[in-house]
Amino acid sequence: MRRSLFRVVAAIVVGVVGAGLFPATAVAHGPTPAWRLVPTGSDARLRGLSAVSQRVVWASGSGGTVLRTLDGGRSWERTSPPDTASLELRDIEAFDSRHAVVMSIGPGDQSRLFRTSDGGVHWVETYRNSEPAAFFDCLAFFDDRHGLVLSDPVDGKFRVLSTSDGGRSWTVLPADGMPAALDGEFAFAASGQCISVSGSRDAWIATGGGARARVLHSADRGRTWAVADTVLASNPSAGVFATAFRDSRRGIAVGGDYAVPDGAVDALGTTRDGGRTWQKPTDAPKGYRSGVSWYPLIPSAAIAVGPTGSDYTLDEGRHWRAFDAGSFDTVDCVRDGSCWAAGEHGRVAALRLGW
Repeated sequence: MRRSLFRVVAAIVVGVVGAGLFPATAVAHGPTPAWRLVPTGSDARLRGLSAVSQRVVWASGSGGTVLRTLDGGRSWERTSPPDTASLELRDIEAFDSRHAVVMSIGPGDQSRLFRTSDGGVHWVETYRNSEPAAFFDCLAFFDDRHGLVLSDPVDGKFRVLSTSDGGRSWTVLPADGMPAALDGEFAFAASGQCISVSGSRDAWIATGGGARARVLHSADRGRTWAVADTVLASNPSAGVFATAFRDSRRGIAVGGDYAVPDGAVDALGTTRDGGRTWQKPTDAPKGYRSGVSWYPLIPSAAIAVGPTGSDYTLDEGRHWRAFDAGSFDTVDCVRDGSCWAAGEHGRVAALRLGW
């Protein structure tokens, strides 16, 4: 029933947007999204989120926390790797109810990767960083075998790790295909979305901290990268925090300044050429946003979240409307039309669409 409702709403909205009635008519008569909070029993800050379906969701965060629900959020179980209470598990990628990879952040050997194949009953540590200058930020998978992990720069270049066996083993990719990092440039480990993928080979890295906020693009699973400036502001606490790509060309970048979360800085950009050029939207979310996801059943719709609220677009990011003032760090939408958000104090919510 829920999936049918999503599809009915999607069909109506596609017709409205296609008729050129956005923004005024589409916002007034289109769906009204809302978050439905679900109790997790955790007080951890959940910056890692991986939605498999409207029933199966994994989340990870502070204090070595990994949570999993199999019933759409009605109940949650803690399925954390052992001996990780001192670690920040900032990102997680789940493939189904049993298989997942989770990443911890921090300097040196605090950056690690773990994998489970039995729903979190057992975890195997598959990689422990030994480079003192490396600092893991986020991970993303193209499919259930091929994935990438992003680290802050080592010797002046961002470091990328690759797997082709579902996270059982990892290899540091050669640095010769990576452009030089700017002075002070790094990636933000705020939402697990500083690296994103689309299709089987395209990947994007979001950066900040330097003189310019940039996005790097790879068309060969991380072997070589091209870099472009964005329209977002950058300083030691500002830049691009997350990107999401509908396909190899259409993308959205969100960010801002986390030190001034209500500040009216340039915090969102859109691209139609795979990240080579970026444009400012006609109107953008007010304040810092750390997570973004396309809504799968409406080709032009996306959702952005941050500590000061959530916003949605129905026209590929040109216009945005706020719909919730609660705090979230990350958001993930999946093929069946379900969307989930997670953040501080164990907050997790599922999206509802109403009229």
